[in-house]
Amino acid sequence: MDHVDHILIVDDDREIRELVSGYLQKNGLRTSVAADGRQMRSFVDANAVDLIVLDVMMPGDDGLVLCRELRAGRHKAIPILMLTARTDEMDRILGLEMGADDYLPKPFAARELLARIKAVLRRTRMLPPNLQISEAGQLLTFGDWRLDTVARHLLDGEGTAIALSGAEYRLLRVFIDHPQRVLNRDQLLSLTQGRDADLFDRSIDLLVSRLRQRLGDDAREPTYIKTVRSEGYVFSVPVEKLEPRQ
Repeated sequence: MDHVDHILIVDDDREIRELVSGYLQKNGLRTSVAADGRQMRSFVDANAVDLIVLDVMMPGDDGLVLCRELRAGRHKAIPILMLTARTDEMDRILGLEMGADDYLPKPFAARELLARIKAVLRRTRMLPPNLQISEAGQLLTFGDWRLDTVARHLLDGEGTAIALSGAEYRLLRVFIDHPQRVLNRDQLLSLTQGRDADLFDRSIDLLVSRLRQRLGDDAREPTYIKTVRSEGYVFSVPVEKLEPRQ
């Protein structure tokens, strides 16, 4: 029997839940609904879900809080598409920071939502095995820096911890897991869970700029993250993997 993708719609507006659910069902998807974070948690703990459509503006725990919670827990692999009445670019970037895969402002056309859901699912499943990020706990060293992949601490040469956002950490992991390999923006988008290139392409460039600042990298003559014109970026220094943490 062919797999039918299961979409969970989390929105406090009953009309939106029903309209979205009905439209997706008519287009061959299986749907379930939740009105708040409590219902969402209970549902994903008991059921397999292929993607979550998550509203940002909800009473109690809002969508950004719930997105961050999902990304930090055992359901971190579930793709998330966020809905919001906000249209500010910084809110979209904040969604990426929390780990959202796509971000669609209200009001939206149901047809566009369906297309974005399919695009996120397709991108999630197309990632080549040789570009997966390893999950084993390790201490990784490069240049003057060390990264503890369990504690998620970036340490400078004097052992001082440098704070990284979730998106910055994921981008750094991509680079140091594939050193001296040119990665294009589409690969970076997929690996950092921002899988819609039209929406997040500029955000990747912004994240690279911010990560360079964390590493003290001069954008004009970078040591660590170099720009390869018309191709993408390359992490240009070797990475050493020390003994795994026990």
